Amino acid sequence: MTDASQEASSQDDTGLAHARRMWADDRASAGLGMELVELTTDRAVVRMTVDERMVNGHGIVHGGFVFTLADSAFALACNSRGALTVAAGGDVTFVSSAHEGDVLLAEAVVRASYGRSGLTDVRVTREGDGALVAELRGRSRSLPPR
Repeated sequence: MTDASQEASSQDDTGLAHARRMWADDRASAGLGMELVELTTDRAVVRMTVDERMVNGHGIVHGGFVFTLADSAFALACNSRGALTVAAGGDVTFVSSAHEGDVLLAEAVVRASYGRSGLTDVRVTREGDGALVAELRGRSRSLPPR
């Protein structure tokens, strides 16, 4: 391994450790039963099973829970480089519904990082059949070191 690739690998490890610490302290995601499936630099996959608390009066998962799942994957992906990064905004499009017992997967991929800003796309799919449930375009902002 060259010095440059060793340095890049070390930075990746530091960034991923930062994101994993954030995830370990994330009581909101844990409280909803979310599970980190995969984390690499600029990419995260999070799983959540829809339970009875998440279903609205139409018998489908409430959109706020779908957004929260997508937001959790978004946070992991944009924090995977090691900088303290927060959401600056996000737009969600709901495509299909999910029901109690469905397992949802959110895959977040950082599409662009410029200065302290970034764009991350998140696809939420139903694990059983791969159906697209929602897409989120997240805008992030890295904060200066404390």
